Amino acid sequence: MDTLNKTIRIWLEKAEKDLEAGVFNIDGEKYEEGVFFLQQCAEKALKSKYIKERKNLFKTHDLILLAKRVNAPKKIIGFCEELNPADNYTRYPDMPRMLNLEEKGKELIKYAEEILKWVKENI
Repeated sequence: MDTLNKTIRIWLEKAEKDLEAGVFNIDGEKYEEGVFFLQQCAEKALKSKYIKERKNLFKTHDLILLAKRVNAPKKIIGFCEELNPADNYTRYPDMPRMLNLEEKGKELIKYAEEILKWVKENI
């Protein structure tokens, strides 16, 4: 396996582990931790696609920007819009809080799963 494909595989494996951690935390009612890992899943998945296409890493936490740079469909960009606030929200306590995490948790899991699935199908 060449270095590029190995790098892409590592990013996808990390995305899958972050998805598992997100689901685990949300199921355990650790909603803030869960949404952080779901955002990380989407970010790492999209970065793997970016690396595949551009042969380098684009350092950003902005899911919307990443999705647009890899020509994701509108549906995927919409999922990114929902997950994107989790990065700042969970890192910085002075940022506006995401509302209704208990209710939104399962929905956000679906979005992360769909982003990861789209990347795997299009990589």
